[in-house]
Amino acid sequence: MDLSQTLLQLEQRLLSQATRRDAEKISNLLADDFIEFSASGSVWSKADVVDQLPHEPFFRRSISQFSIKSLSEESALATYLCRAESHDQSGVADSLRSSIWRKRGEQWQMVFHQGTLIPG
Repeated sequence: MDLSQTLLQLEQRLLSQATRRDAEKISNLLADDFIEFSASGSVWSKADVVDQLPHEPFFRRSISQFSIKSLSEESALATYLCRAESHDQSGVADSLRSSIWRKRGEQWQMVFHQGTLIPG
């Protein structure tokens, strides 16, 4: 599997309900020094995400326009468009997302993530 497919699968895993409800799964995908600048303007650490994400309402999300840029042999930048849909399909929210992934041994972990809402 190439790097693009690997990181796309990891991003999709982080958006899945099974992962978002499981603190251990979240913890395994995020580096200890992880930081997120959320679409709402909040700053989240790994501890914040592991503690709070399992209790957040779940919205199905899809990824399109996925692209990666290698930053080094052990790190890469992933960018994509994310669409979040409400449970009743009454609305959608699009955001631009970027993540930096770092490889330690055979495991990739996210070290940075940012989401920016697209108006309208």
